[in-house]
Amino acid sequence: MANPTNPIRNRDENRGGSNPLGERTWETASSMTEKARDVASSAAQTAGETAAGVAQRAKDVASSATQRASEVTANVGQKAAEATSAVGGRIRGVADTLRESLPHEGMMGTASSALADTLDRSGRYLEEEGLRGMADDLTNLVRRNPIPALFLGIGVGFLLGRSLRR
Repeated sequence: MANPTNPIRNRDENRGGSNPLGERTWETASSMTEKARDVASSAAQTAGETAAGVAQRAKDVASSATQRASEVTANVGQKAAEATSAVGGRIRGVADTLRESLPHEGMMGTASSALADTLDRSGRYLEEEGLRGMADDLTNLVRRNPIPALFLGIGVGFLLGRSLRR
């Protein structure tokens, strides 16, 4: 026989046919357990969907940032090419001004003509080749003359080191 003062009762006693309150208690507990499982499952599903949504938004933001960075880089490259071409045009303008204003005869005429021709060629080179052409030409020069390029790099590094040390 069950001890009525004992708060812990056997499950079979609570479900016993003679005690309808115990049977209802068992059904209610079972129903609450089932509802708790449903709520937990729903919460887990909602959390998973939220996490997937956050991950997708993060991917979208990263993709958008990458695209904008690419656009900015292309814009900067285009502006640099335009600026290089403009500088080349100005150098050619200076060459034309020198041709008009400096003497044309004698030793000064020969020197001014050589200077104007050199400036004109430099300006045309900048207009036509731009920064990419200059970089390609520098790369080819270093490939053809690796030892002098190495010594030049060491010398420039030495001079920069001395000037930054002070």
